[in-house]
Amino acid sequence: MKNVVITGSTKGIGRAMASAFHARGHNVVLTGRDEPALKAAVAELESRGGARALGRTVDVTDPASLDALWEHAASELGRVDIWVNNAGVAHTTHAIVDTPAEAVRAMVQTNMYGTIFGSQTAVRGMTTQGGGQLFNVLGGGSDGRIRPNMGVYGATKRGLDMFTKALVKEVEGSGVRVGQIRPGILITDGWLREAAAAPDQVAKQRKVLNILVDHVEDVAPELVDKMLASTKNGDAIAWLTTGRMTKRFMNPGYAKKNDKLARYGL
Repeated sequence: MKNVVITGSTKGIGRAMASAFHARGHNVVLTGRDEPALKAAVAELESRGGARALGRTVDVTDPASLDALWEHAASELGRVDIWVNNAGVAHTTHAIVDTPAEAVRAMVQTNMYGTIFGSQTAVRGMTTQGGGQLFNVLGGGSDGRIRPNMGVYGATKRGLDMFTKALVKEVEGSGVRVGQIRPGILITDGWLREAAAAPDQVAKQRKVLNILVDHVEDVAPELVDKMLASTKNGDAIAWLTTGRMTKRFMNPGYAKKNDKLARYGL
């Protein structure tokens, strides 16, 4: 049984990963800023019985809040085996010059500060306890590809790719392992909000989107299984691999048979 902490786990892929870990018999600590949503997510897992599910309100842009999260998890569970920096914010409906300052601030602070501060907390704690696994969730732009209206968001994720690779080298031989997760393009509350702001763009790209996007509940189990099986420092876990994407595009009926957007009226 592992003890797992996931930041940003009241919704989206974070919540889906927490659910998958818990379903496999592992204790999970869910976090978020929205206390009612956090309580609801924890209650859902607790209703299943089995492994423990704990909740903690956290501001990932505040190092003290993350340190308190570690102390809470370690105190309640004894140690933290896996820490996942998942919390993130995306605003992808504007070109760089038109992106509002508050949106830039939110993406840089949550995506970059949150992951960097969370990594510092986790590595310090894991070094003290004698080992552990840290995974940073990356996203669009982390591979260096330029996509429309994703300049600022992509820059934060590209930066986190470099940061994570540097951290891999720094922890080598310490007993702490660091890895990255590329979950692909997921239909989350945030993605739907962005889609609602650009309906014409979604309609125009609907066929391609149905090939590329996925539901979080379909992706999370595989990501969790790979995290649990990971034994290598520097491991890179990806869902939408080149092979998987190519297979979908080569299948002429894939988009029609897998109309993922229809569930949301898109």
